[in-house]
Amino acid sequence: MSLYRDRGVVLRTYKLGEADRIVVVATEHHGKVRAVAKGVRRTSSKFGSRLEPLSHAALLCWRGRGELDIVNQVEVIDHFRAVREDLEKLAKGLSLLEVVDQLAQEGHADPDLYAMLVGALRALADPRLDPTLVPPAFFLKALVLEGAGPVLERCASCGRTEREVELVAFDLLEGGALCRGCRRGRPMSEDALVLMRRILGGELAATLREPPGPGSAELCQLATEAMEAHLDRRLRTVRSTTGL
Repeated sequence: MSLYRDRGVVLRTYKLGEADRIVVVATEHHGKVRAVAKGVRRTSSKFGSRLEPLSHAALLCWRGRGELDIVNQVEVIDHFRAVREDLEKLAKGLSLLEVVDQLAQEGHADPDLYAMLVGALRALADPRLDPTLVPPAFFLKALVLEGAGPVLERCASCGRTEREVELVAFDLLEGGALCRGCRRGRPMSEDALVLMRRILGGELAATLREPPGPGSAELCQLATEAMEAHLDRRLRTVRSTTGL
């Protein structure tokens, strides 16, 4: 067995035996890691509370011979208490974890996805920022990272530009925005299209500093459905809390 250090965000946990717990962590350099945290369910455990979903921590782990590694030491970088203590933010944070759990791969480093997740959780915890658009913005930027970013400057089906056609619909399976002649999927307003362009065009921080405007609720639906189309599954955490 070999020892390694990494940083990661706990995505989920589940019980193992009488006192142990398996933790699933999105790490910076080792991809998604599944590891056993021994004795953490005992009241005397020193780091049980440090390995809860949403926790951002520095880890020292043993690489086991089987499928599971072993957590040896944990140092919390951020508990994200501001997210945990707000039900709305908590639901949004859990939706980020669900998506990363689906996108991250075991044994394949994805430092960009890790950095995006930490950044999104910090945005949720920041009282100066509105949390409404954090999950949909994360979904859209994650799609770009996956090589499945939506086409927004022309019709994704026929290729005609906005000078030639009006973009009125959105369907990720078709590639993004669609004109009236090619439309399928969900109708899309001009407000939602502009907002999506701002998020993917480098104006995310400025957008989060503003109160939700026209198109925000629609964008949440579009981004959620786009991510679900990419994953080929429904996002349980989003659907159970929003009724989308």
